[in-house]
Amino acid sequence: MRRAVAVRVVGPMQWIVYPALIAVAATIVLQTPVELFGLHLPEPVIPMVLAFAWPLIRPSVLAPIVLAALGLILDVLTYGPLGLWGLTFLVIYSVVLASRSFLAGQDTAVLFVWYAACCALAFLLVYVIMAFLAPTPASLISVFLQVLPTLLLFPFAHRLIERFEDGDVRFR
Repeated sequence: MRRAVAVRVVGPMQWIVYPALIAVAATIVLQTPVELFGLHLPEPVIPMVLAFAWPLIRPSVLAPIVLAALGLILDVLTYGPLGLWGLTFLVIYSVVLASRSFLAGQDTAVLFVWYAACCALAFLLVYVIMAFLAPTPASLISVFLQVLPTLLLFPFAHRLIERFEDGDVRFR
């Protein structure tokens, strides 16, 4: 007698919609003007985790649309020009998607280096665009203070990749 093997089918709700909603909620919480002991809450770019992890998990048509929407939400919350972060997330998504065959199955250290490079590319792109749009460029110290917490979000990207990479046996 053969036993049935349970196949875990992961749909877009589990690996796209729920993480996107969590990213929106965390972004809204961290954008609140709270001051504790003279320090403000960090303002990492949380959707950067999704822009890095989603193309490694599985290429999708829905992921870039959700990333563009997350970028628009971030633009509204940060009073930035509409489309700036959406464009940036789509650039990061396309870079990681183009290097997907190289990154698949790599060690955590290699993934972190690529995540750090993608963060550097994203913040450089945003800085250059804002330098053209704004009369004065942003302080490099404040940019670094936003890059650092974004880099510290890598364990969430790695956890997302590890959790859903082999979630659907139909795509092996």
